[in-house]
Amino acid sequence: MKNFVLDTNVILHDYKCIYNFEENDIYIPIVVLEELDKFKKGNDQINFNAREFVRELDAISDNDFFKQGADLGEGLGKLFIIAETDLEEVRNLPFSDKNSDVRILSTAVHLQKQNPKVKTVLVTKDINLRMKAKSIGILAEDYISDKVTNIDIFEKEQNTFENIDSEVIDRIYATAAGVSLENFYFKDDIDPNECFILKSDRASVLARYHPETQMVQKVRKDRAFGIEPRNAEQTFAFDVLLDDNVKLVGITGKAGTGKTLLALAAALHKRNEYKQILLARPIVALANRDLGFLPGTEQEKMAPYMQPLFDNLTVIKNQFASSSREITAIDEMQKSGNLVIEALAYIRGRSLSETYFIIDEAQNLTPHEIKTIITRASEGTKIVFTGDIQQIDSPYLDVQSNGLVYMIDKMKGQDIFAHINLVKGERSYLSELASNLL
Repeated sequence: MKNFVLDTNVILHDYKCIYNFEENDIYIPIVVLEELDKFKKGNDQINFNAREFVRELDAISDNDFFKQGADLGEGLGKLFIIAETDLEEVRNLPFSDKNSDVRILSTAVHLQKQNPKVKTVLVTKDINLRMKAKSIGILAEDYISDKVTNIDIFEKEQNTFENIDSEVIDRIYATAAGVSLENFYFKDDIDPNECFILKSDRASVLARYHPETQMVQKVRKDRAFGIEPRNAEQTFAFDVLLDDNVKLVGITGKAGTGKTLLALAAALHKRNEYKQILLARPIVALANRDLGFLPGTEQEKMAPYMQPLFDNLTVIKNQFASSSREITAIDEMQKSGNLVIEALAYIRGRSLSETYFIIDEAQNLTPHEIKTIITRASEGTKIVFTGDIQQIDSPYLDVQSNGLVYMIDKMKGQDIFAHINLVKGERSYLSELASNLL
């Protein structure tokens, strides 16, 4: 049995966090409520989470809430709002008592003194606050309920299986139907739509396991709207991006590996099978300044954030002559609204049917935002998330807790999902060198 003291950033990260501490009791310092009040206004996810938590608090509280706490449900502990602090002890340390962090620390100190037989643990996503807590003898830990522990898959190439029977590889080349998974020694370790390289003593083949047929089939190196894959991982990416049976795709990889370009090229290649191609990316404000600080109209404010998507579209256009039918098709789609590039903030509340939906920079989304986006999908919609988990701009997320890795971890093994990790940079030798060395 433990007492957990929650920091504001935990609630802003996950407004349902109070239900993830099993039978242990949870204490919310009164200063956390004061801080949440400052975050209630706004359209960002943290603003939404602040509002939802306050509503949740209101729903479970009653007249005796501040004296008796609130039951969180069967098998769970109680939730308390605690106003008492022990500032005197904290004041003797080199911390500013005007800081909200110090007030939270002093609350944890008071709770520990009041209940010396029960462990008091401060839960915060702020590393500095965890260090401060430990310096005065308070146990502190990160909020890890939605953290993904296995992130090795985001660093390695697709699997390569050697010592495959040459006759089996010959059969994969010879028949479009492929070969049953039962013919392979790794059959129990393969997920639906997983791509891999098979090698024998004299041949090799790129292959994918198709769950609907339970067969391993050859992956062809196809061009899509003027873009040709340059390595095995890009070939695998095109294979799942062009497959209508794979409704949800996660493409990860460092800068320059071609994540967004491949997804856009595949979408344009499939343009006649979808009513709309939609490209979006989250707007992450720089230097803690939101769009309101930028000059111009709303569209002008968003332009710098959307420019990378337009750059990828330009790369594709440059594969064709200016008078080609492909260029004409792209221009007509943009004019008619069948090809749209916009900020992700405008997606909330919409229902997307027969749409090829690409979300760029998905590593800056929370697990809740990822869920919100996927639940927008109606029949006939395909959703593609792309991102580099090493390039997170949100102060509330990290490599293990961002929505992209969370989605890939939870969806792994589903028949309509595929994940491809791109390893080799193809933008330029300079870009690849910088990515590896700097």
